[in-house]
Amino acid sequence: MKFKPANKIQDLQYFGEFGGVNPSISDSSTYTFLSAKTMFDTFEGNADGCYLYSRHSTPSNLYLGEALAAMEGTETANVTASGMGAITPVLLQLCDAGDHIVSSRTIYGGTYAFLKNFTPKLSIQTSFVDITKLAAVEASITDKTKVIYCETVSNPLLEVADIQGLATLAKKYNLKLVVDNTFSPLSVSPIKLGADVVIHSLTKFINGSSDTVGGVVCGTQEFIDELRNVNDGACMLLGSTMDSLRAASVLKNLRTLHIRMKQHSANGAYLAKKFEDDGIKTVYPGLASHPSHELFKKMMNVEYGFGGMLTLDVGSLEKANELMELMQHRNLGYLAVSLGFYKTLFSAPGTSTSSEIPEEEQEEMGLTDGLIRFSIGLDNDIERTYEEMKQCMVEIGIL
Repeated sequence: MKFKPANKIQDLQYFGEFGGVNPSISDSSTYTFLSAKTMFDTFEGNADGCYLYSRHSTPSNLYLGEALAAMEGTETANVTASGMGAITPVLLQLCDAGDHIVSSRTIYGGTYAFLKNFTPKLSIQTSFVDITKLAAVEASITDKTKVIYCETVSNPLLEVADIQGLATLAKKYNLKLVVDNTFSPLSVSPIKLGADVVIHSLTKFINGSSDTVGGVVCGTQEFIDELRNVNDGACMLLGSTMDSLRAASVLKNLRTLHIRMKQHSANGAYLAKKFEDDGIKTVYPGLASHPSHELFKKMMNVEYGFGGMLTLDVGSLEKANELMELMQHRNLGYLAVSLGFYKTLFSAPGTSTSSEIPEEEQEEMGLTDGLIRFSIGLDNDIERTYEEMKQCMVEIGIL
């Protein structure tokens, strides 16, 4: 039977303490015990249904983790205080001093900075490769390699990883394939394609309202238990704990993700086609001109579309900034980082979310000054939006 990620969320049933249709929020940092023995057992992880301290776990966090695990098709999940609070513990849990990571060269700037600048302090090295070339990935694997790391759809260039191909390589060399699926929730299910661990920044599409920072690690029960271990678990000891109130808020928004992703995708596809027809250099996985269009089609859960992220190259940083300022002035979106909001968000990643990547490396990977990254919103009248965006481009000489 075909995997239906939204059905898995919908099929979960939670009741609150007093019969509420939403689960009750445990607004406590610590929990009482009727016996000292139960406290000891809970600390050792041997007392199901008992809670000790909120850095370890809370009912609200477990509800959200269960729903996200259902969405991704994993045994369980652990929610964290941010996307980086999910990424960094996973890589530190999987790697020891002297180990090696093969990573996509185009990834979120914070992840790049962590791998390029921080993990070498721990004697963990990373090779950055063109993840779309499996031969290059395989050539970078050494006897010290422990992890292949990629984003399903890369930030900001929207390169698409061949997750099945990467999973085959990971299994061949006994590695773990870790996939950040932030740009493509519901559209792609990496675990079903062979990934070992799936990460999201919940801040983005999954929450959808730009009011919460959060992350999640979806994986096997064994791996999540390792992350939570009180003696050497990276999530436990680094302390990237999500607040219970935020977890409850994200869970409520998660229930409408399938509706929102369909609209983000429909709007993104419409604008991408229009702008490409206008002669603007447009990158969107749903366009036949995208080099990995057929690969994405093969991997995707069709009903959720190709996502809400697209890029336009308007030729120069000066033109990019002028256009973004004018679009914001005309109330067509916000000049802001992040993504997944109901309103369109746009930024020039070379000087914002990818600024951690040195200019020469940006140039090598094709990240130009004039590139604008768009997170397309939930506009009801996308035809009107297009006409008004086009008018802005005409006024400043892009069209």
